[in-house]
Amino acid sequence: MPHDALTAGLLLLALSVVAVVLVRKVNLPPVLGYLFVGIAVGPHALQWLPDLYMLETLAEIGVVFLLFMIGLEFSLAQFWALRRAVFGLGGTQVLLSVIAAGGAAWFSGIPWSGAIAIGGVLALSSTAIVVKQLIEQIEMHSTHGRLAFAVLLFQDIAVVPFLVLIPILGGGAEGGMAWPLLLAMIKAVVAVTGMLALGHWAIRPIFHAVAAVHSTELFTLTALLVSLSAAWITNLFGLSLALGAFLAGMMLSETEFKHQIEIDVRPFRDILMGLFFISVGAQLDLGEAMSRWGLITILTVGIIIGKAALVAGITRYMGYDKAVATRTGIVLANGGEFGFALLTLAISNHLLTSVEAQPVLAAVIFSMMLAPLLVHANGDIARRLFVKDVLREHVSQRVRLSKAGENLSGHVIFCGYGRIGQNLARFLLQEGIDYVALDAHSGLVKKAWEAGEQVFFGDATHIDMLRAAGLDKARLLVVTIDEPHASERIVRNVHHEAPELPILVRTRSDASMEALENAGATLVLPETLEASMMLSQHMLEFLGVDQEEIHHVIEAARSDHYHQLRGYFHGEDSESLEESERPRLHTVVLDPESRAAGKSIAELGLEQASAVVAAVCRDGVRGELPEGDMVLRVGDGVVLEGSAEAVEYAEELLQTGG
Repeated sequence: MPHDALTAGLLLLALSVVAVVLVRKVNLPPVLGYLFVGIAVGPHALQWLPDLYMLETLAEIGVVFLLFMIGLEFSLAQFWALRRAVFGLGGTQVLLSVIAAGGAAWFSGIPWSGAIAIGGVLALSSTAIVVKQLIEQIEMHSTHGRLAFAVLLFQDIAVVPFLVLIPILGGGAEGGMAWPLLLAMIKAVVAVTGMLALGHWAIRPIFHAVAAVHSTELFTLTALLVSLSAAWITNLFGLSLALGAFLAGMMLSETEFKHQIEIDVRPFRDILMGLFFISVGAQLDLGEAMSRWGLITILTVGIIIGKAALVAGITRYMGYDKAVATRTGIVLANGGEFGFALLTLAISNHLLTSVEAQPVLAAVIFSMMLAPLLVHANGDIARRLFVKDVLREHVSQRVRLSKAGENLSGHVIFCGYGRIGQNLARFLLQEGIDYVALDAHSGLVKKAWEAGEQVFFGDATHIDMLRAAGLDKARLLVVTIDEPHASERIVRNVHHEAPELPILVRTRSDASMEALENAGATLVLPETLEASMMLSQHMLEFLGVDQEEIHHVIEAARSDHYHQLRGYFHGEDSESLEESERPRLHTVVLDPESRAAGKSIAELGLEQASAVVAAVCRDGVRGELPEGDMVLRVGDGVVLEGSAEAVEYAEELLQTGG
């Protein structure tokens, strides 16, 4: 097989597509598909990867983008609020893990210096796998998700002293340990402080200047430059690349460019993260693993059970309930990608031999392969182990909510209490109408509750929480969260429970309108279309159009499900799959070679393309919704409406006859 870059790239893409499709068909995380591809094509199996170093470099950039986007979800205030978990839970976990794993290695006959290196390797968990899986499961902002992320942050920081310590233990650094470690800590503090200062004073002006150019390409390039530069700076100071990217993302989370940056970076993150998981699988030597399967099995089980028990115990000691402690332990019960770097360094400094390191490497990889399954099942495992505690906590939330709602009648229930929910609540207060709000962000709930507002922590997708909020006595339910799938689930549950209750749903765009209406929503208000309606109303007022006519035009558009607004002309910019399914307008000008010239619209068979003729422009005059018997002529501008695929097919019918 030719080992050129293009062939290798095509091979990885093809195998990844097949593998991910197969694992998704059996409802397993996509990460496993990438890992299996890596095992199959790696240097220890089919040997189809010509340059593993290049793959690992690209994979590490994927981790950089992942942490950069996580930083976009955190503010400095949120990070400061996690300081107890980062340094308390994270610091204790790393210290005790090194002692436990290193002690076990020492008792098994590994020299004490090598045992410390093994302890450092096994103390780490996979930031890439855990964070990606938590995001997919919408658990990143849950209590156990935040605790797990706090520990992962400390582990990234803890890699630095190990990178300094291992050469010292191997005799590669002269003098004692104290000065090199102190120097490393000083460099770390300088790097982090410098990054925060640079982000605070420089990043916003840079993006303001770039945005003023109105170039999508330049904006994307700047986002990539900032994330990679931040990673490079922290790496220059001996810190991990991922930590710098996280700090840069956290700085940008405070700016108005946050959401656009997230959209621009996501495709790079997803592709490179796939390469990361392939590179992890490629390092597994199946032959070696099979020959020492007993030891590797013990090590793998030890990593999973030992780390889960240790993290759960520390979390429980810090005051969290059993269910949260167990879920945090399960999420972190795996080896980490930075462990590979420490193992390589330990071997090069003669602290470990390759024979001693291979079982540890295999156990770490196997634990990472099992990690997506464990993270996916963390809630189910906790519920089975501590069903009484989970039910007790769930019931206590419902009791608190029920007490607030038992005296209410004819009130409004808000599902989501972000900016829109809070604004709506202010109007209700002015009118003296009671309300109850549910939100899953504990920090927001705490602040609103302290301000005397009727806001409670809870997941509105659970119907029993809505029952506790007085669903049977409510006058209206308003869904304001920006999660289409969660909104649809809420609407479906409520419509089944209380079919007569009006349900008002806010959605960012019109893409999910039909799904929400089919689920039972009484009225769906897409922000983009409603903004157009409001601007249209003011525009017509400024132009002196009669108020009655304005009201008629606006209400006609609403009563028609915004039909005349939902199709629009798209530019040349790339778009997502979801956007390609939305209605758009596209004009086809008929020339003498067009098959449609001289035929009526009805003869064209456009219904098979799922597209319609929205208008025909002839001699500068535009006719809306022409009749089917209208005969088209050369020079006519035929305005087609439909999805991207439908419009493309309809254009082919007009020009060539299909």
